[in-house]
Amino acid sequence: MKNYRNRVLINIEKDTILSGIKEFEEILKKKLKENRLDEEIQVLETSTLGIRTSGISMVICPENICYENLKISDIDKIIEEHLLKGNILDELTVEPVKKRIIEYGLNPMDEKLQNKIVLSHNGVINPEKIDEYIAVGGYEAIGRIFKEKITPEQVVEIVKDSNLRGRGGAGFPTGVKWGFTLNTPAERKFIICNADEGEPGTFKDRLIMEGNPHRIIEGMIIAGYAVGASKGYIYIRGEYEISIKRFQIAIKQAYDYKLLGENIFESGFTFDIEIKKGAGAYVCGEETSLIESLEGKRGNPRIKPPFPGISGLWKYPTVVNNVETLANIAPIINNGADWFKGFGTERCPGTKVFTILGNVKYTGVVELPMGVTLREIIYGFGGGIEEGEEFKAVHLGGTAGAVYDESILDVSLDFDTLKEYDGMLGSGAVLVISNKVNMRDYLENVLLFFKHESCGQCSPCRIGTVKLHEMIRNIEKTDDKEKIMKSMIHLSDIMFKTSLCPLGQSLIFPVKSIFKYFGNEIKA
Repeated sequence: MKNYRNRVLINIEKDTILSGIKEFEEILKKKLKENRLDEEIQVLETSTLGIRTSGISMVICPENICYENLKISDIDKIIEEHLLKGNILDELTVEPVKKRIIEYGLNPMDEKLQNKIVLSHNGVINPEKIDEYIAVGGYEAIGRIFKEKITPEQVVEIVKDSNLRGRGGAGFPTGVKWGFTLNTPAERKFIICNADEGEPGTFKDRLIMEGNPHRIIEGMIIAGYAVGASKGYIYIRGEYEISIKRFQIAIKQAYDYKLLGENIFESGFTFDIEIKKGAGAYVCGEETSLIESLEGKRGNPRIKPPFPGISGLWKYPTVVNNVETLANIAPIINNGADWFKGFGTERCPGTKVFTILGNVKYTGVVELPMGVTLREIIYGFGGGIEEGEEFKAVHLGGTAGAVYDESILDVSLDFDTLKEYDGMLGSGAVLVISNKVNMRDYLENVLLFFKHESCGQCSPCRIGTVKLHEMIRNIEKTDDKEKIMKSMIHLSDIMFKTSLCPLGQSLIFPVKSIFKYFGNEIKA
């Protein structure tokens, strides 16, 4: 990998493309060439990582200076002042996250703020260049497995010993899931990467894929070897055009380098990967609905058991892992289970990628160890609540998660602790709600979403989502609001116990929690 004096990281995503980032990048490269800087300064397309910026943005390394809201007219100024003279243009810079966390009282050199696993190379390498991924240790894990003749059983034990828990929301131990499929004899087995990110407020998988698709591919190859699968599918949300494009490039490169296909590393192991675009159904985030869709059917959930690990795609044993889960696999193989357990909490080791959004000053993505608190995320990284507003609530884990007041701010964020608070970590979305939001209106919007996304296969969800939405919409017309609230909790509980899949089972969390913490507001 060539050494450059500076690297200019251009943030390519849907929002910035609409802002004109492609034209900006083209003119920037042209101007650099005119100034004979194209051999000293590399322009690199990457994805948004960390706290989001506004409009056209770019990061200049190694100074790590971020500029936002850029116009084409700013290019000459940036080249003249920053890239030639070394002067930072303060009027165009984004307040550094480091400055915010210092002001909040956190130590920026604290290991928990420094160490990254999933996002360790995102924003550093070009996601469309396999050589850059290899230069930072990419595909070493699968190479090490074959070189050291680590058996599939040993790979599963390493993952099991790490106690990596699924990052899609449920938090089920990944090694245990792999073990089911490994120990199930079958002619064919499959690996599915669940990239159908449909949870409102969640965009962490998209940024992981856009920034480093090869990390996901390597995780799938290792998973395939571990359980005896020879075929993998990336089931990806159809709207994720950039992620799809980068996966297509990465898969082709992996085939060209013989990291996919027959006889990988002359080991006798064969593994192929194919992309399947989802059609936008929220319910297809559930693994059996996803599998039905992959088979060409309507995306409806299956009755479990049997679970996919035993009988999944076309009734063959199938491992379904989330994007973030698979992104942890190669680092665990390279560094060991004990290394991974050095992050996070004892029962929930590792890091978690959180999305910050809502009524905060700065939205975006942060990767922090399990056990971090909401107060640190919201005030340390999100910069606190928007000007003129006050903290009121936080919706944690996506639409299917619970809503809390300020009493949750100092609670450890991990799978087990949140169960004690009748909630779940879910996708890691942190939606901050200010005092200007009406909680009845908010709950109505949440229930409208579930009503719209219910597949209608089972009666509890098909009828229950409609009824719940109708009840909250009309609650202001009744004098006995407490009776309606009790009826909604009862109905949600029935749905939790009888619905086929997590969509219908999840409504109890937002309904019960909003009534618990904000019931007086709704009654008033």
